[in-house]
Amino acid sequence: MDKRLVIIPTYNEKENVENMIRAIFSLPTAFDLLIIDDGSPDGTAQIVKNLIPEFSGKLFIEERKGKLGLGTAYIHGFKWALKHNYDYIFEMDCDFSHNPNDLERLYNACAKDGADVAIGSRYVKGGNVSNWPIGRILMSYFASVYVRMILWINIMDTTAGFKCYKRKVLETIDLDKIKFIGYAFQIEMKYTAYRLGFKLKEIPITFVDRKEGQSKMSKGIFKEALLGVIDMRFRKFTPAKK
Repeated sequence: MDKRLVIIPTYNEKENVENMIRAIFSLPTAFDLLIIDDGSPDGTAQIVKNLIPEFSGKLFIEERKGKLGLGTAYIHGFKWALKHNYDYIFEMDCDFSHNPNDLERLYNACAKDGADVAIGSRYVKGGNVSNWPIGRILMSYFASVYVRMILWINIMDTTAGFKCYKRKVLETIDLDKIKFIGYAFQIEMKYTAYRLGFKLKEIPITFVDRKEGQSKMSKGIFKEALLGVIDMRFRKFTPAKK
């Protein structure tokens, strides 16, 4: 039977984390859940630890000291997933901008429809963004246009952070060579998988702006993505050494 792991990085998500955990464990398809908490001062990690006895063997937490960045949190989680023999590994946010019900659609895209990486996409037909101001929608959309122009990659939502990977993708990518930590990380993972010959498929989702907690977006993260794309364009991509 397939083993499926959802990885969720957290920093100050006390308003959302318990509801997200319960939503994932209420789905018809069985998913395990790994929370990567970067020393949240609001007590997010303790909320998770209080729930572990209720969801024994399904809910796990890795605590890190300090806010070390989205990309490094996912790399930590990917290595944990490979070590614990998961077949399908998912990325998603804790703030309900990603609908937990869509996990099953991403899983089916990989398990049944032949994708190696399934991407929850705002910008393919059927995708949508809810509750974002028009300025942020335009910035996000045209950022993806910019990435496609530079990298020549046919992915509409290049910065999407709701994804499913087959195990073999994360085994093949040299995770220690992934450089970026913000939105550029999301681009870098897709582009690396693409350059290594894997099949990427976009699945339309509705992205809903967070209702609780604060956004982690910053000008520095956005700048990293803009400049990082140029770096990627001229980089060589080789599989990880076995």
